[in-house]
Amino acid sequence: MTTTAALRRRYTNDSVTTASPGQLVVLLYNRLVKDLTLALVGLERRDVEGAHRALRHAQEIVSELSCSLDLDVWPEGEGLLALYDYVQDRLVQANATKSAALVAEVVDLVEPLRDAFTQVAATAEAS
Repeated sequence: MTTTAALRRRYTNDSVTTASPGQLVVLLYNRLVKDLTLALVGLERRDVEGAHRALRHAQEIVSELSCSLDLDVWPEGEGLLALYDYVQDRLVQANATKSAALVAEVVDLVEPLRDAFTQVAATAEAS
């Protein structure tokens, strides 16, 4: 591993281990959007394996977001949990059918959530 790659990996690890819970959610959303973008590019280029990898990773992230919801602390999270279930279903269908339209639908659902969580995390840090 090159020195630059090692430094980048260390920076990433340090960023994750020192992030607040809100920042971790934002990091997950950012990576989810990146994976969806990679999947769209892969589908456009007919890179089935690349699109599959990106969609599988996106599914793992949605699963993590879903599992991290604590409905005992935030009962109103039921709606978000239902949305995560819907997104997960759409991602599975997109991967099975290699549908860019389904991936684009998920992007349209996820980006506003990412933006909202980014604002909340920034507000929490400022106070």
